[in-house]
Amino acid sequence: MSGHSKWATTKHQKAHKDAKRSKLFAGLIKNIEVAARMGGGDINGNPTLYDAVQKAKKSSVPNDNIDRAVKRGSGAESGGLDYTSIMYEGYGPSGVAMMIECLTDNRNRAASEVRVAVTRNGGTMADPGSVSYLFKRMGQVVVPKGELSEDDVLMAVLDAGAEEVTDAGETFEVLTEPSDLMPVRTALIDAGIEYDSADPTFVPSLNVPLDLESARKFMKLVDAIEDLDDVQNVYTNAEIPDEVGAQLDEDDE
Repeated sequence: MSGHSKWATTKHQKAHKDAKRSKLFAGLIKNIEVAARMGGGDINGNPTLYDAVQKAKKSSVPNDNIDRAVKRGSGAESGGLDYTSIMYEGYGPSGVAMMIECLTDNRNRAASEVRVAVTRNGGTMADPGSVSYLFKRMGQVVVPKGELSEDDVLMAVLDAGAEEVTDAGETFEVLTEPSDLMPVRTALIDAGIEYDSADPTFVPSLNVPLDLESARKFMKLVDAIEDLDDVQNVYTNAEIPDEVGAQLDEDDE
């Protein structure tokens, strides 16, 4: 799940993904196949593929699985599927806006499963365009803190087109225009700064703060959506205050 709540984008997301490793692996493999199909199987000549492979390696996807995905995507090995990217829109508790990004080889299956997950867990589907205007397409690079300061990251990326560097707890998040994502990524590499991911994202223009009861309902809805095999990302404008996030952590214990 992506949003601008520090709690929601770090602790819960990590716990949720760690608990569903096989689903995470499948999504990472899909990204590798699509990147190889779009830009070729040469990692050094395909930045999107390079990032997809690095992200898979950091998540402990076996090298053999990664190599086979590259070969399937590039056509060097048979068995690759024709994936389509689809975005669905909806609303959650307290009017929270959601954009649900799927990567699927079966549009009808994806549409049906998303609709069922949303409507059975207190959400409603929305018409195309009725939610997306609340979000702006941006590039996002996630940099692990380590010994870095915010100024270290800012100095490395400012001239490459970075718009904002924010402290997200254990990481720094660098926001860019979509066209500046690759230059910012390259600037970090040139500065010797490692990054965890460099991906397009959707940033909400207006956040909706949630109280504890609404947050519980919202997280149940998001978990149900993220459980679906075709779902890659869920973008929302939910804001979960720290004190509410602390209570949700207690619920999980």
